[in-house]
Amino acid sequence: MLRQKLLVLYLHYPALNSGVCAWSIWDGTGKEHHTTGDSDTPPYNSVIEAMKDGWRVIQFPQLNPAYPGMELTTSYLRFEYILEKLEDISNG
Repeated sequence: MLRQKLLVLYLHYPALNSGVCAWSIWDGTGKEHHTTGDSDTPPYNSVIEAMKDGWRVIQFPQLNPAYPGMELTTSYLRFEYILEKLEDISNG
């Protein structure tokens, strides 16, 4: 039986090797329980690093140019990548 785990990584820049500035983990296997702020260190330093560990990218951020005059305005975290990993829970 396979269950899905989701990893949401927010990057500083849109490049897949850019550093992680925020993250969240959702574990459909029920083996781990994560909450906001439960770690000061991201699980991976980049999307590429997560991919090397078996995570699959299922969503890229939509890249929109900044409106004129808004280039330096702080807003939501724009570079959100959603990754998944399927884990077998039948033996555990």
